[in-house]
Amino acid sequence: MSSAMDAFQSISGLNKVWYPEEKLIQQANIQSFLRNHHLKDIEELHEKSLKEPQWFYEKILQELDIQWLEPFVNLLNIEKGYPFPQWFSGGKTNILHYTIEKHIRNGRGDNKALTWEDEVGKTHLYTYQDFNIKVNELASALYSIGIKKGDRVGIYLPSIPEAPISLFACAKIGAIIIPVFSGYGADAVALRMNEGEAKLLITADGYMRRGKFINMIKEASKAADAVPAIKNVLIVDHNQSRFEYRESRDISYHHLVSMYKNKTVKTEVLAADDPFMIMYTSGTTGKPKGTVHTHTGFPIKAAIDQYFCFDVKNTDTFFWLSDFGWMMGPWLTLGAAVHGAEIILYNGSADFPTNDRLWELINKHQISIFGISPTLIRSLMAKESEVPELPSLRILGSTGEAWNPDAWEWFLEKVGKGRCPIINYSGGTEVSGGILGTYPIKPIKICSFHGPIPGMAAAIVDDSGNEVKSTVGDLTLHAPFLGMTKSFWHDDGRYLQSYWSRWESVWAHGDFAAVDEDGFWYVLGRSDDTIKVAGKRVGPSEIEAAVTSHPKVKEAAVISTPHELKGEVPVVFAVLHEDCAEEKLEDELRLHAGKSLGKALQPKGVYIVSDLPYTQSNKIARRVIRAAYLGEARGDTSALRNEGALAEIAEKGERK
Repeated sequence: MSSAMDAFQSISGLNKVWYPEEKLIQQANIQSFLRNHHLKDIEELHEKSLKEPQWFYEKILQELDIQWLEPFVNLLNIEKGYPFPQWFSGGKTNILHYTIEKHIRNGRGDNKALTWEDEVGKTHLYTYQDFNIKVNELASALYSIGIKKGDRVGIYLPSIPEAPISLFACAKIGAIIIPVFSGYGADAVALRMNEGEAKLLITADGYMRRGKFINMIKEASKAADAVPAIKNVLIVDHNQSRFEYRESRDISYHHLVSMYKNKTVKTEVLAADDPFMIMYTSGTTGKPKGTVHTHTGFPIKAAIDQYFCFDVKNTDTFFWLSDFGWMMGPWLTLGAAVHGAEIILYNGSADFPTNDRLWELINKHQISIFGISPTLIRSLMAKESEVPELPSLRILGSTGEAWNPDAWEWFLEKVGKGRCPIINYSGGTEVSGGILGTYPIKPIKICSFHGPIPGMAAAIVDDSGNEVKSTVGDLTLHAPFLGMTKSFWHDDGRYLQSYWSRWESVWAHGDFAAVDEDGFWYVLGRSDDTIKVAGKRVGPSEIEAAVTSHPKVKEAAVISTPHELKGEVPVVFAVLHEDCAEEKLEDELRLHAGKSLGKALQPKGVYIVSDLPYTQSNKIARRVIRAAYLGEARGDTSALRNEGALAEIAEKGERK
């Protein structure tokens, strides 16, 4: 634990602090909320949101203009215990009713809803009215092929307009979507479709990535063959490529929808807690976990976080570089739709055809809120290209993994030009957004968070479940929260085991966190990856930071391996910068890490590898790295961005 504290103190002791301009403070949503409700600061708001949830949700639902078909009679029912709360009992609504249709009712139908662009600059714009027409046409088409309330529909699409159109069309008729990452192969798609018993798969013929055609229909067809429940495959002819339709199963999306041009269907009246989405987490041990999200949980939680943390307004143009199969795709789409903002949907790579691709996109569409992962920032940094002026930007967003100081500062200074706050955001798919957030009206310390988001009863605890101050512990939640998954699809037992089994009535999130003496919060990696060396607890991120502080190391991953005397010891896999030779470097890196960590926590070994496996949400897949190295069962590896990296790691294990 002493090493973890040393690393935490090193990070929190950095002097870089960003300060907001007065204009940003006064115009921010959260400042307006504080002022209107006579709250002195964010801390009082957070405290009141927990002590008086009825007051808080009444006020924020009013601010977001959440409209009901029938009002709820009870905000929160916990008769079944904290793991199974019922929100908005008696309430009836539909996502469409309080998003797309709301803006049309409010006279904003001609406002921009979505602009799509591909790698080579082809664009298409939809107003809220245009988008609503497309949603109704697809909803009519889905009815015609037998899709009804409660049916599950897989969405296996790249970032093209048909992805959000499919989401809203399914929601309109009460069907439940299962979004899956567009980069998955057939086995990964089939696994999720079988788990969710999908009746329909919506896919595309393919898409262009880095100038090359990705044959999506080939994988989709293989997946559909392996899922008995799938009756039809609806295929978007996105690239107008030639492929063979399977008679009686495959249907042309555009041909079917053209038969229902300008048709409308009634928006289904649904209970507030009716599910609209099963989103599978990128599990690297065992089968993936199907988190279940409701018509009022995920969308409203996303909108609340966007309101308080990202300062989203209906005048904003919001972009997050994400696949629709990762949580941030639906999060962006639904939260922005509540607010009436415009989203930019980009189907392409961050650095193709040039390294300036994202900066061109920002200036072309006057993007004001820009979200990206630290991994991609590190990649763009390495290219050493100049970032132009981006005057439309006012907010920078980040989630998915921990920052390192150099990348955080580069993002702040090079992209944001020192004007724009980095809104660090941490939570997960099972949370529908964030537990910890950052606010644009307060000074921001490098790599930090300001703390729990309103409505989130977060605390850091020790192994016994006691709250701790100024030390490293487990991030937990001590009350039900809006947006928490209802359970795992048809698997309450695994849900309870995953989040509620460690301490009674406490959600154990699985993150290692700490708060410094100034009140800034830090997420320090997964607590379930924590390594105990002879009783000393150390998070892998501390060891990774020690190794990557060497100038020749680009990135690193740490795992624990069994040891006769110490219980477990750390082993490191390091990727070097392209121009660095690896001769005799492995032992040098081991000693280099030991200088920072102390001899007791010095890695047992360091291995140079060419690549590391990451999940689709850009998290290092440490557990599957460990399995490959030790020759153990790897579980589901379908969520890995680069599964091929495991072969090299396994080879290192065989030679140890």
